[in-house]
Amino acid sequence: MIHISKTLKKVLLLLVFLIVFLLISGYTYLYVLPKGPDLTETRSLKSESDSFVMYAYKNSQRKSIRVWTYKPEAWKNEDKILFVMHGGGRNADDYLEAWKQIAEEHKILIVAPEFENKFSRYTTNDYQEGNLITFFGVKNPKEEWAYTVIENIFDYIKAYNNITNNTYDIFGHSAGGQFVHRMLILMPEARIDNAIAANAGFYTFPNENLEYPYGMKNTSSSINDKLREAFKKNLIILLGENDNDPKLGTFRTTEPAMEQGRNRLERGSNFFKKASQLAVEKSWQFNWKIDTVLKVGHDYKKMSANAVKYISR
Repeated sequence: MIHISKTLKKVLLLLVFLIVFLLISGYTYLYVLPKGPDLTETRSLKSESDSFVMYAYKNSQRKSIRVWTYKPEAWKNEDKILFVMHGGGRNADDYLEAWKQIAEEHKILIVAPEFENKFSRYTTNDYQEGNLITFFGVKNPKEEWAYTVIENIFDYIKAYNNITNNTYDIFGHSAGGQFVHRMLILMPEARIDNAIAANAGFYTFPNENLEYPYGMKNTSSSINDKLREAFKKNLIILLGENDNDPKLGTFRTTEPAMEQGRNRLERGSNFFKKASQLAVEKSWQFNWKIDTVLKVGHDYKKMSANAVKYISR
């Protein structure tokens, strides 16, 4: 009996050691070791398709990010700049392709950051949830939020292309739609003019008693101030009339997510309704809009084509 007890203790200690080792190794790999594609030489953007790699954070060389761009020949300084946020497939180059013809017709500079991650099937905190919190539950500094990376890219493009634009527009579909609406409510000081969140899988509701990413609990010490400023921004909740099949794409079915609605169409409608009700209760300015694209489902190409009217205005 004593022999078995000692053996169990050794096995338990070994298991604890392995778990701790795996946690430390995982955290080190994901959040400490440098990673990302090799940096490219700094230069001005080429006309039409191009890409570059820069450091994601201003005061750290720990992470780099590839940025795809499309600049029409006719584009000139002070014309529109649009950030296009990819879906859960992290396929920024495909999203760039979807916007090329639209960019030509409307003289828009397209900027499509690629938040690559080998483990994107298992983790969403680093992209659509903004990297506020690591996979292990540790809070990240604002300098490492994914939303701050967008501001850094904007500064980078301005600095190396003699661009004087003070604002940019942003569009995201699916996981990108999650990214866009969260960026707006958590970082309303960002230099966004028009934001379009299309077919998001689920939302961060303006509820300070609900844990992030479903609500805003523990995201800020000044939630009301952030929401009041966010409601002043131009946000379009763009929904596909036929995006009512939860089998399409990756659809979160946790209890808090299902409380938002049975499908993306319901969830977007409920999110907008809750936000507009809060604005009325608080007597706050409210510049958000909701729009439903008829006969379109979970299709980033068709949603992109229908989003441009909110950008070129």
